[in-house]
Amino acid sequence: MDATRTAGRRADRPIAITLGDPCGIGPEIVLKAFAAGLPTPCVVVGDVGLLRRESERLRLGLAIEPVASPAALAARAATDGLPSAFAHAPDPFAFSGAVPVIAATALPPDLPQGRLDARGGEAAYRYVCKAAELALRGEVRAVVTAPLAKEALNLAGHHWPGHTELLAHLAGDVPVRMMLANQELRTVLVTIHLALRQALAALSPANVLETLEITHRSLIRMGIETPRIAVAGVNPHAGEAGLFGREEIDLLAPVIAQARAQGIDARGPFAPDTVFMRARGFREFDVVIAMYHDQGLIPVKYLGLDEGVNITIGLPFVRTSPDHGTAFDIAGQPGEQGSGLADPRSLMAAIEQADRLSRR
Repeated sequence: MDATRTAGRRADRPIAITLGDPCGIGPEIVLKAFAAGLPTPCVVVGDVGLLRRESERLRLGLAIEPVASPAALAARAATDGLPSAFAHAPDPFAFSGAVPVIAATALPPDLPQGRLDARGGEAAYRYVCKAAELALRGEVRAVVTAPLAKEALNLAGHHWPGHTELLAHLAGDVPVRMMLANQELRTVLVTIHLALRQALAALSPANVLETLEITHRSLIRMGIETPRIAVAGVNPHAGEAGLFGREEIDLLAPVIAQARAQGIDARGPFAPDTVFMRARGFREFDVVIAMYHDQGLIPVKYLGLDEGVNITIGLPFVRTSPDHGTAFDIAGQPGEQGSGLADPRSLMAAIEQADRLSRR
């Protein structure tokens, strides 16, 4: 089958959007994204009753329509004669002004907003599992996840540090990495949700090399033919020739040489306090490999939460998410004229990114 026909079939399938923790801002930003207009067919994995209540609270005028599956959604759109990207329509998908929802839970009406609740953690877990199942079966072409609360997830008995590790497990325990990206900067983490002491102890030649390999392959799939990869050091000034630590000399330099021998354009290690500026705007590098969570995420998030997108690379399907959390402090708050306080722009950027990546 030629590439054009394959891409066409892939584009016919919707993107699954999980509701995230229902006690957080996930329901609000999902509905606001639909109200603003989406660039591609999407189906929500969530709770019909909650979304109906939230749509009414926010005065969005959206109907919430349960559907059994993505295939049922396509069939219903074709039967009703509704505009649909399933039929290669040029306009954004419109399901008669409704939000299609695949129900994964039945939440109680009294579930609180803005507070941790084990029931919210359980629901968020089920949404992710269902969306991953649909992606692995090829029924959706990408997964976009609204924020979940790690504490609520653990309260429900699901002991995962976050989406990234859970999705890797659901996909067959495949090696994955977290990439944060916006219009100016991409960064990939060697270690993810670990305490700093544990993260430094977890750095190893195998771990760093695997990160370089996954990043190189993923950027090629994103359309960058020869990715330029910068490796950030661990210590101030990248160790200053061993004065401030030897990780750069004993660990990173040999791994970078090994990656280059494999045809990967990896360079460094560079001083962490300047390498992100050198990559900003993709001038010198297409991505920076960061050694631990905050080293890589602070520069991206400083550039703006409304544009940042979290991309899990290494999965057998495309997964993106907004780069913010559940924001319990503003969940359910009325805002001006009852419109709510949550900003959907990062979620919308995640949907747009998922659309672009899954069409390749």
